[in-house]
Amino acid sequence: MMKRGRTLKIIGLVVLLIIIIGVIAAAVYCYKCTHYWQTDLKKTRKAGYTEKQVILPNGETINYAEGPDNGKALLLIHGQTGAWEDYVRVLPKLCENWHVFAVDCYGHGKSSHDEETYYLKENGNDLIWFLDHVIGEDAVVSGHSSGGILAAYVAAYGGDRVVGAVLEDPPVFSTEQNYFEKSFAYQDTYKNIHDYISGEQTECWEAYYMRHCLWGQLYMTSSMNGIANYAQRYHEKHPTEPVQYFFMPESINGIFLFVNEYDFLFGEHFYDYSWHSGIPHEKLLSDIKVPTVFLHVKALYTEDGILMAASSDEQARKAAELIGDCEFVELSGNHNIHRFKPEAFIEAVNRLN
Repeated sequence: MMKRGRTLKIIGLVVLLIIIIGVIAAAVYCYKCTHYWQTDLKKTRKAGYTEKQVILPNGETINYAEGPDNGKALLLIHGQTGAWEDYVRVLPKLCENWHVFAVDCYGHGKSSHDEETYYLKENGNDLIWFLDHVIGEDAVVSGHSSGGILAAYVAAYGGDRVVGAVLEDPPVFSTEQNYFEKSFAYQDTYKNIHDYISGEQTECWEAYYMRHCLWGQLYMTSSMNGIANYAQRYHEKHPTEPVQYFFMPESINGIFLFVNEYDFLFGEHFYDYSWHSGIPHEKLLSDIKVPTVFLHVKALYTEDGILMAASSDEQARKAAELIGDCEFVELSGNHNIHRFKPEAFIEAVNRLN
């Protein structure tokens, strides 16, 4: 009887230990879900980055972070709904060999929120001015997603100061008018942005997006209304903060991290195709004459043929061929390569040093 009691006691202790470990693991997971970027931001500041602003002759403001001068200049251009801080996972390592300048695009972060600048040509020309007057030396330019198209513009038309380019999964050809509606970007983001700003806006963007996003309708239909309701409650309790879900991974929470500093009219210009300033992607890419690394995340499709990637594999390869002096690198996984595969991104950038 005593032996049985001792056995039950041991079993009870083991179960209690398992519960404690489970609670700790859940707490660590929840903490990482909402604090995934803060450690990297601290490392970035410790590495010597400082945030600055410059006012252009046309009155517009470009906000940017500059790292210590440890080599050739590198201009980083984030993707849509991002900010310069989106690069914090790679900034500490990059500044070991580069003089890094990471900008906020117009309509994002602390740069100007002036709708007249929400076009490829206007934003691109002002980034070329930034290259000439702030950086003031030869530079490699790198851009992610829509920032990759901006980087292509700077590489094509930025003159002799641009000595190389890294295009990080840009939506080449897929965001042009004859294809756009068949893409994830249109179905998941830009159509929802258009509908949201055109409607009554009875809830916050994060709640509206969760209720209508394509990936939610495909994979988590029964859960999305509850998640959207959680977003609305969070927003009402923390109206000046981006909604962060303690139960969602970084790949989801990162969508909203900088949205409070994003002008939805920027997205509206993507929706109506005007952002591209009438410049065909074929011409833009053909005009790049500098050594380029093109990073492409391999495409997937829904059952009804919606492209679940920035570009199709064929579109990305065509882009690399048009550039000519271009190394094409195909990866799998998340669209945000510099955040989820930082080593691969840093390696690509360093090839141009």
